Amino acid sequence: MPNRSLVPNRMTVLVTALFLLSVAWSQTQPAQPGAQSGSSNMPGMNMPDHDMSNMKDMPGMDMGKDTDKDANSEASAHAMHSMEGHMDMGPHMKMTALRAPKPGDAERARQVVEAARRASEKYTDFHAALADGFKIFHPEIPQKVYHFTSLKYGWENARNFNPEHPTSLLYEKHGDDYKLVGVMYTAPKRLTEEQLDERVPLSVAQWHEHVNFCIPPLGHFKEMREPNPQFGFKGSIATQEACDAAGGTFFPVVFNWMVHVYPFEKDQASIWSVERQHAD
Repeated sequence: MPNRSLVPNRMTVLVTALFLLSVAWSQTQPAQPGAQSGSSNMPGMNMPDHDMSNMKDMPGMDMGKDTDKDANSEASAHAMHSMEGHMDMGPHMKMTALRAPKPGDAERARQVVEAARRASEKYTDFHAALADGFKIFHPEIPQKVYHFTSLKYGWENARNFNPEHPTSLLYEKHGDDYKLVGVMYTAPKRLTEEQLDERVPLSVAQWHEHVNFCIPPLGHFKEMREPNPQFGFKGSIATQEACDAAGGTFFPVVFNWMVHVYPFEKDQASIWSVERQHAD
């Protein structure tokens, strides 16, 4: 049982949750009329080793009220839109460096791609994914690519890498239908690059994680909407010292490691495209 004196009060925890999940307010798009809300879990977010993964279980954090649920849902939707701006994140995004190829790397990468293709082919019809427990992340928000996420596989990936069990399936939307384009794997943020290389060779793929996040203090939330903000994933603050000086709350790492694979593409550059996963 946690020491209650060490648990932030309800407002502080809620603020932390909202801004852990929210950035790039100016990129937010209006919801599609009549759409039904789906899972509000950030893809790769509610898995082991996330800083805030057990937030809903903290004493005094009652998320049962509608106002809290609505706020949390809206904030995570903003976070989704921020993912479309990876290329401009600068100090707020960390990527593994490409390594020199080692013997066996190409074959290991090929096996991952084949496993990803086998795993996803049965989900060409998105209804099959829903039937198997994948949840659409914010279907009511227009997106370039929609993440259908499996909490079960996310937990599995946190412990052991199984390329036939991706954390998320990636779909493009065409009218009322979804077209399967790829998969996303996650890994705990505690893993070293050597351990990530054991999952997918770093001579072929680049994993990424979101880092150096400064939550604004109470009363300064609107600053995240302004040009050249201090706080958030688009903010100028990228160190603990600068965040403390501004009265914010600093998180060195926010999400788990993530990597996208597009197994239906024809060449390696397209299958492991860093630019495409940034855009997605």
